[in-house]
Amino acid sequence: MNTKIINLLLVFTVLFGACKTEKKSEMKPHQSIEAPVAKKVAEELKAHGDTRIDNYFWMRLSDKQKNAETPDPQTQDVLDYLNAENDYKNAAMKHTEELQTKLYDEIVGRIKKDDSSVPYNDNGYSYYTRYEEGMDYALYCRKKLADNAKEEIMLNGPEMADGYSYYGIGSRSVSPDNKLLAYSIDTVSRRRYTVYFKNLETGEMLSDKLENTSGGAVWANDNKTVFYASKDPITLRQDKIYKHVLGTDQSQDELVFEEKDETFLCFVYKSRSDKYIMIGSDQTLSSEYRYVDANTPNDEWKIIQPRERDLEYSVDHYDDHFYIRTNLDAKNFRLVKTPIATTTKENWVDVIPHRKDILLQSFVVFKEHLVLQERVNGLRTIRVMKWNGDNDHYIEFNDPAYLSYPTTNLDFNTNILRYNYTSLTTPNSTIDYDMDTKKKVVLKEQEVLDPNFSKENYVSERMYATARDGVKVPISIVYKKGVEKNPNNPLLLYSYGSYGSSSEPSFRSDRLSLLDRGFVFAMAHIRGGQEMGRHWYEDGKLLKKKNTFTDFIDCGDFLVNEGFTSPKHMYAMGGSAGGLLMGAIMNMKPELWNGVVAAVPFVDVVSTMMDETIPLTTFEFDEWGNPKNKEYYEYMKSYSPYDNVEAKAYPNTLITTGYWDSQVQYWEPAKWIAKLRELKTDDNLLIMDCDMETGHGGASGRFARYKRTALYYAFMLDLEEMKE
Repeated sequence: MNTKIINLLLVFTVLFGACKTEKKSEMKPHQSIEAPVAKKVAEELKAHGDTRIDNYFWMRLSDKQKNAETPDPQTQDVLDYLNAENDYKNAAMKHTEELQTKLYDEIVGRIKKDDSSVPYNDNGYSYYTRYEEGMDYALYCRKKLADNAKEEIMLNGPEMADGYSYYGIGSRSVSPDNKLLAYSIDTVSRRRYTVYFKNLETGEMLSDKLENTSGGAVWANDNKTVFYASKDPITLRQDKIYKHVLGTDQSQDELVFEEKDETFLCFVYKSRSDKYIMIGSDQTLSSEYRYVDANTPNDEWKIIQPRERDLEYSVDHYDDHFYIRTNLDAKNFRLVKTPIATTTKENWVDVIPHRKDILLQSFVVFKEHLVLQERVNGLRTIRVMKWNGDNDHYIEFNDPAYLSYPTTNLDFNTNILRYNYTSLTTPNSTIDYDMDTKKKVVLKEQEVLDPNFSKENYVSERMYATARDGVKVPISIVYKKGVEKNPNNPLLLYSYGSYGSSSEPSFRSDRLSLLDRGFVFAMAHIRGGQEMGRHWYEDGKLLKKKNTFTDFIDCGDFLVNEGFTSPKHMYAMGGSAGGLLMGAIMNMKPELWNGVVAAVPFVDVVSTMMDETIPLTTFEFDEWGNPKNKEYYEYMKSYSPYDNVEAKAYPNTLITTGYWDSQVQYWEPAKWIAKLRELKTDDNLLIMDCDMETGHGGASGRFARYKRTALYYAFMLDLEEMKE
């Protein structure tokens, strides 16, 4: 062979070998691990002359299958697949284990271990919760309002939760005579609570036990009668209100109200005055309330205003009137009052009239004052006035983006309002405010156990992105001082954008682990929330739902164009309905994000909304639409993340779910990741963390939940090649 040719071949071999070596060194850890491949069993889903093929429909299990002692073949296949995904996630993220541990220790290290809440007073006692050093669960305590009063531990969370993988302590309610405690427990994470009763004088447990409840128990003033909401065992809809008398078996409880309309759920509560017990029925667009005197709980219930389509209202009591927040002739709601003797809408008289530019969110009634929670220019405000209209004012706040809200205010006859305040840079504070003198007393500010932490070290901004239809969308931004606009900045963009639930610019100490590493954190206040008023919500639901997704994308583009980051370093995150948002933006503009975190994501929209046996479905027709109507079916199908996965490149993706999730069933994210892995054309990381012990909210302990947060952050930091 010609010497020249041999030399060329040697050079080629060296170069080719070098290229191979270089390529191998660039290989990501997950690319050398075999990912799970879910089996495909074609299921035809037909509606309106349209056929969808769902190859992963088989992953759906009933509660009966999940609770069976011995798994049937289908259940075993599902368990095997979920465990295989967990094993793959563990292997793909194994190189980040030290980083995850570091992040977890860092996050938990900022939390005060022996913390306690600010006490509140009620009926002669001071109530509070406290944590003992290193404990995951709280002690629920009280003291008499007397000098040198001894602490009474009503519930010992650490002892009660011992031995449980999940232990959710729900509502707690003390009888009017202060002798008995009703409290609820969920040990499955399915949000089906059992109510127990405890004698606080002797410490003994009563034999009474109320199963399959929403978690609350409302005392009548006779100290022996309680009302509670039960759940449909399949759909988990709160559909019945029962009356229980202590000392009797639950089977003898009287059904006092049944909500037969499957698009409504019902609940029960006591008026702030303790005078009335109220039953509410509620859906997205309609409300109905009825009441009975708490002193005569066996009387007949009376309706305040019969339900009407598009008429929403909520009720509290003061003196001789019911006070009602309503959208009657008021898109942004108004406050009215009506005599107790004549409660229908014809008798409603304005207290706070409707305003086009201010959303009335809630109200608190005091003997001499009325407190309003209003939303102005996208931010919550607190307005205080005397009943005669004097001294009408707003509490002043200084941050460009913040969250403020009245908290526990059980004392009716007081001039002190208690509220919480926080911002993206300011830890949560509990404040007592004199409504007459305007004097503030900070009772407690959340401690951040980090000697290097100071809220002065961080910068918060409020900016506005222009959406494609010209609407201005607010964005709240926070970053560490010294971070300048740079396309190489890592940036996390978060939002929710559904149900009229606003994304609030509040402080989180765990977020410091990103900010201190140079991340910019941004919160997009997109349509579907209610930040800018009721129209903001209405423009982001039903047949306008896509505004939610395009707003988020337009906010991402805005941040890139403003120089905060670039697509190579931008991350998106959302959970539940915010997980739907993540799935939609991944389909619509996958190239804008380097990574996406989709927590407990609602991604199989059409199939879930077609099936009325799935929890929450019937209650949400007015949010998403009823796909049995062809127009809604076609619109949902056009954005449903699962139905729109296609053969193209997707960003790096971390998906989380819980096997016992009652809000978004585990099979939605499980099916979604299987379909993504089948069709995507990229080599990016795609993993799912399925917690086999918990549901929608994750772990129940105050520390354990941060293990998943550490996973979120390690996922993003690793993509940024940050090892520490």
